[in-house]
Amino acid sequence: MSLIINSTTPEGIVLAADSRQSYRNMKGMARVGSDTASKLFQINNRIGVGAAGLAFLPEGAVVKNVSHFIEEYKRDPEVEGLEVEETAQGLYDLFNQRYKWKTQLNELESKIAHDLHSKGLRILNVQKMDNQVKFTYQNSQGVVEDITAALDPIELLVAGYNADGSHQVFSCRIPGPIQKLRDSYQLDKQYGSSWIGQGDVVTRIVLGFDGRIANVDFMKEMFQSRGEAEVQRQLQGLEYAIQWGAMSLQDAVDFSTLMIQTTSAMQRFSDGINADPGDMPGVGGPIDVAVITPDQGFVWIKKKRLRYGDNEVDLE
Repeated sequence: MSLIINSTTPEGIVLAADSRQSYRNMKGMARVGSDTASKLFQINNRIGVGAAGLAFLPEGAVVKNVSHFIEEYKRDPEVEGLEVEETAQGLYDLFNQRYKWKTQLNELESKIAHDLHSKGLRILNVQKMDNQVKFTYQNSQGVVEDITAALDPIELLVAGYNADGSHQVFSCRIPGPIQKLRDSYQLDKQYGSSWIGQGDVVTRIVLGFDGRIANVDFMKEMFQSRGEAEVQRQLQGLEYAIQWGAMSLQDAVDFSTLMIQTTSAMQRFSDGINADPGDMPGVGGPIDVAVITPDQGFVWIKKKRLRYGDNEVDLE
């Protein structure tokens, strides 16, 4: 599943990513396919992107890594002059077209409906939400139950500087929205850290709670009685007070890599949470790190190299 972290500071932008790539085999079991996958990419001299989520897409009769399509995208001569938002939109459009997720979501809906009907269950309602389809049905005892199934999304974190020196960070979720996370022209969005992929450990550490807290019955009651806005406001009080605007670039590198290392270590000792056991240890392998600054542009701090024995080679 991966973990990509961006930390944006006054000195520059950090992008860090693990190298583990997982997949589901023919039996539907999650497996680690590689600990040497590339998830960080230099798009042009000012912009980088990290990719998480679904790792493979078909191209004709051949299944190819998501990295193949990003490398293909960056070879377009016009990419060198793109701004950050244009890059995010271009990659979003590319994978929206390549994924064909609407077709897959329809197939998933048909499969679940067939399974429920074959068991003699009565379907009461079907609702589609982005990459999910939710069925409400009546079981053999007449009790109303829900079942939700989802497609694996493709997630992108696009960060960098525009030609005028301003910086921006966007997240893209396919299927789903494009969101602006950082913008040097917005005081409340200038600096900070964002992450995609298996971010539950980082969320617990930085924000002070797990995002799945919304599924707890007590919290559902609180949302209804106090309102979601008020509950979210109070939960913000648990977030660590990190002075992103005073953070050095080295501090940002240290923070980003620490969060990936901690996630990998926690996944080693745990198997999901009690309310949802059986999680995939999807974060691991070497950590790639790149920084982007207004003066130097995109610079690799650490990047995997091909090696055999004592020999190493960098293909870039």
